[in-house]
Order: sequence, then structure tokens, then C-alpha cells
Amino acid sequence: MLNRRTVLTSAAATALAGAVPAALAQSRKDAIVLGMALEPPGLDPTAGAAAAIAEITQYNIFETLTKINPDGSVTPLLAESWEISPDLKTYTFKLRRGVKFSNGEPFNAQTVKFSFDRAKGEKSTNKDKRGFSKLSTQVVDDFTVVVLNEEIDPNLPFVLGQATAAIVEPKSADTNATAPVGTGPYKLDRWNKGSSCVLVKSESFRDPKLARINRVTFRFIADPAAQAAAMMAGDIDAFPRIGTRVVAQFRNNPQFQVLSSGSRAKTILAINNKKLSDVRVRRAILAALDRKAFIDGAADGFGVPIGSHYVPGALGYVDTTGINPHDVEKAKKLLAEAGVKLPMELTMTLPPPPYARQGGEIIVAQLAKIGINVRIQNVEWAQWLSGTYGGGHNYDLSIISHVEPFDLDNYAKPDYYWGYQSTAFNELFARIQSTGNEQERARLLGDAQRLLANDAANGFLYQPQWPTVARKGVRGLWKDMPIFCNDLAGLSWA
Repeated sequence: MLNRRTVLTSAAATALAGAVPAALAQSRKDAIVLGMALEPPGLDPTAGAAAAIAEITQYNIFETLTKINPDGSVTPLLAESWEISPDLKTYTFKLRRGVKFSNGEPFNAQTVKFSFDRAKGEKSTNKDKRGFSKLSTQVVDDFTVVVLNEEIDPNLPFVLGQATAAIVEPKSADTNATAPVGTGPYKLDRWNKGSSCVLVKSESFRDPKLARINRVTFRFIADPAAQAAAMMAGDIDAFPRIGTRVVAQFRNNPQFQVLSSGSRAKTILAINNKKLSDVRVRRAILAALDRKAFIDGAADGFGVPIGSHYVPGALGYVDTTGINPHDVEKAKKLLAEAGVKLPMELTMTLPPPPYARQGGEIIVAQLAKIGINVRIQNVEWAQWLSGTYGGGHNYDLSIISHVEPFDLDNYAKPDYYWGYQSTAFNELFARIQSTGNEQERARLLGDAQRLLANDAANGFLYQPQWPTVARKGVRGLWKDMPIFCNDLAGLSWA
């Protein structure tokens, strides 16, 4: 039987329940929960291509000689300073003293040499192995190391701040995928595969006061609706790169902050050039693509159209969207010129991110208008990495976002997953790499963009803008994201 006391008690309990998330947020100033759409296949950024690895480990568990900042600038990290020779090929790094790995081993010039030699070694699976193969590392003394580059690369300090250039400890290097050992402010506490990954502050870190959060939990939630529900329930404190479809519901909610970050990423319709070798067919596919409709439908407007594998804001950017504009009739004519018997049947292999799954339906509808029937094959992330990215050109089409800032070199790799081969591009890219003059380099980069666009090497779609939703009290989130990174030492609660 209900009485006044029961009603009052129930009302108090309800009020308390509503206050729990806020109370927890106030009491857990030393902990934070971040959301991630994809779970990494391992935790060694020097051995795997998945950007999700760096989202957990870069600058947190592992560190690099240099550090890339949100504005794209590069500052010292494990290297206190560096000097560049007049010919722009020799870099002398002065290393930070008093640094230890989380297993107690010292950081020094020998570990730098080991890391870079390992990255280019015969057994290396580093996605930047080709770049490291051009480098030779020499130890001068324990805290001085010289890096010799066969080519002129003004971007090398930036490159050495990426996760693939992480400095690893020799004794533990082979087990970093599951038991990572680095010099960073955090270390792995536990990894609940399929659910979450927990990092805690490393007691061996050189500056205990640098990181203000003691415990960080990454929760893996792929479905955008589930991401939003977890934010609303108070289970997640911040969700960088949250699904674009759910952002609107947080914009006018005073409990949350919404950030829209610029990027250097390129979302493309990847085309297997080995199978679709006729440039007229590839140009027809590009002509069928309505970039604006794709951005609106797959990314909810969070993107800028691109016409080549390059983005606004990068050195030498030129607008190439006019080279292969949306033109259905032109696409039909190109297929007819190529002698294609319609309907043409293709398969599109899609990884889990919403932009790929949502975008896949849009591409299917657009290509159907020119007589190309596309069957969608949805796969998990690990399957995409092994079967599409590393499967020996065993696919027709795919949708993927390439997040590396400087990745034009992938078009000079004959065995790269899209199978593009061009002597003209290889020669042009070699000139880009050997040019020290920034103005000349910018001009050549423009030529490279136009060449890829004219070759229809891929279906270039848009430059993503990454939305982040976080609780009002979270501070230190990156404004822009030139790389995929969650810099945990910079986070705090207001």
C-alpha cells in the first residue's frame, strides 16, 4: 500500500538516480572514459595499419622523437632538439635524458637505432616500411643520434612524430601487440577484447605531474545509435570521431560540448586498378559519383569534396574536383567507348565505419544509373585489413578513409592494395621527394594531384571533418586532428 512516506522515499530515490551521472563525474576527477568506433587488432603501431592502434597508444604508451600538435606543427618529444644539414638529408637529434621504458629499461640512442632499423627490416610489417628503408641511423653517443635520408623530405620531422615511428624497447618489441612497453605517461592495465581497453599512469614516467588523469578507459562501440545512448547514459565522457548521424541531438544540450575538427584524411571509393584496368571504366565510375550527395548521406555534411588524393590546407593543394565532375551521360558514353557489356557486375567490400556502410548504399544507387550493378559485401575490420588491404588485390571496390597526412607515396607502391601503377607518377613523385625548394615542391604536388585525377586512380570523395561529443567538464580535447590521436596527458576535468 502506498503512503506518504513511500511516495517521498520513491521521489527521493528517483531524484538521486537522476543525479548519479553528475555526481560520478564530480567524484572521478582522476578517471575518464573515451569512446572509440573501432577496436584495434593489436597495440603495436609499428606493426599494424589500423589507425585505431594509434588512437590508444600514440603519445600515451609509446612516444616518438617529435610530437605533432593539433595545428600540425612539430615540437620536440623524446628528442630535445635537432639540426638539419645544408643538403637537407642529415638530421642530428639530441635526445632527452632520464627517460625509461615502463619495464625499467633506459631510453637512449641505441633504442632509436633499433626502432628505425626494425621498421625497415626484412620481417617488418610497418605500414611506413618503404619510408624507413630510405633512412640510415647512426649512434654518436648515448644521447645523440644521426638520421641520414637518401631523399630530401621536408616532412621528415612530422613523419617521425607519427605512430609508425614509435620508439620501442628491444627486449619487449616482439610482444608489443598484446603487452606494449613504451616511454609514455601511460601503460596498459588490461584489455577486455571486444569491449574495452584500460590504461593507467606509468609509475616510471619521467614527469608524474604531466598527466592529470590517472585511469583512462576506451570503450569500443561501433553502432552510432549505441554511441549516442552511451553518451546520454553517462557511460562515456568523450567520444572523438563519433558517428556523424547522431551529432545533432547533442548540439543544444547544455550537458555536452560538440567540436568539429579539421583533418588530413581522404575518404575514397577505392578501385582495384588490377581488375578495372581500363581508365575509361574508372573515369565512368568517377563521373557517376555525386560527391555532395555522398557527403550529405554518408557523413551528414561533415566533409569537403576532393578530386584527388589530397586535401585543402596541405602544401600545394589544387582543386581537382572539376576533372571528373558528376556527369551521368558522360559516364554512359565512357562505358560504351570501353566496350563494356551492360549491366556490369561488381562487388563492393565495406568495413564497419558508418561512412562506409551508409555510403555504400549511396554508391550502389549512383552506379546503377549508368548500368553498373554493385553487390555489397559487409566485412569486419580485421577481415577488411587482411582480405582487402592485404589480400592481394582480391576485391573490386571499397570505401575507406585514409588518415595519413603524407601518403601520396602509396601510389608509387606497385603492390599497394589498389594496384595503381604509373611510370609518370613514379617519376613525378621522385622529383617531389628530391626537391628542397618549397615553391617548386608545391608546384609538383599540384601536378601529382592532377595526374591521379586524370588517371581516375580512385574515386576521390571528400575530406572528412571529425565531430567529437564530450561532457561539458572535459578539457584538453584536440581542436583539429592532423593525425588520429587521443593525447591523454592533455585531458582534465574542469
